[in-house]
Amino acid sequence: MAMDLHISFRGMEPSPAAEAQVRRRVEELEQFSDRISACRVVLEAADRHHQHGRIYHVRVDLTVPGGRIVANREPGLNHAHEDLGVAIRDAFDAGRRRLQDHMRRLDGKIKQHDSPLIGRIASVFAERDYGFLETDTGEEVWFHRNSVSGGDFDNLKVGERVRYVTDPEEGEKGAQASAVFPLETAR
Repeated sequence: MAMDLHISFRGMEPSPAAEAQVRRRVEELEQFSDRISACRVVLEAADRHHQHGRIYHVRVDLTVPGGRIVANREPGLNHAHEDLGVAIRDAFDAGRRRLQDHMRRLDGKIKQHDSPLIGRIASVFAERDYGFLETDTGEEVWFHRNSVSGGDFDNLKVGERVRYVTDPEEGEKGAQASAVFPLETAR
C-alpha cells in the first residue's frame, strides 16, 4: 500500500540527510504494519539555549485503521537531542512501540482482562479449604482458600460482598473464581 508521507521542517533549513533518515525509518515502520495509510513527520529546532546548542523536537503522526498514533518526543533538557539524528531515532523508536501495541490490539493478540464482578459469599467450608459465592444471576461459583486475597479466607462470612474474577476454564465443580477480594465496606 502506498503511504502518504509528509516531512516538515520548522525553525531550520530542510536537510537532505535528515529527510533520508526519516524515509528509512518510515520504511522500517512499514515492515511492522502494511496498514499505515499516512505518516506526517515534523522536525523542529527549538530556540538556542545560552550555553548549549539547539534542541530538536520530532513528532511522528501515523494514520492507521482504528485511529492515529502520535509519537512526540519532547526532550526537555535532554542534550542528546542536540543531535537531530538522535531525536529522529528516539521519536521513531517510540512510534514503532506504539504501532506494535496498536496492531496487537487490532489483531486481538493482547489479552483483555475481564472486569471484576461483584457477588456474595454463599457458603464457606473452612475444614475443606473452599467455598461458594453467589453471583448477581443466582449462580454459584466455587473458590479455593488460595484464591482469597490477603489470606482472609478464615475471616469470610456468609452474605459478605466480594469482588471476584472467574477462571476461563471450569473446574470439577463447575465455574470457579481465580481471585476473590473481600470488599472493605462489608466489614
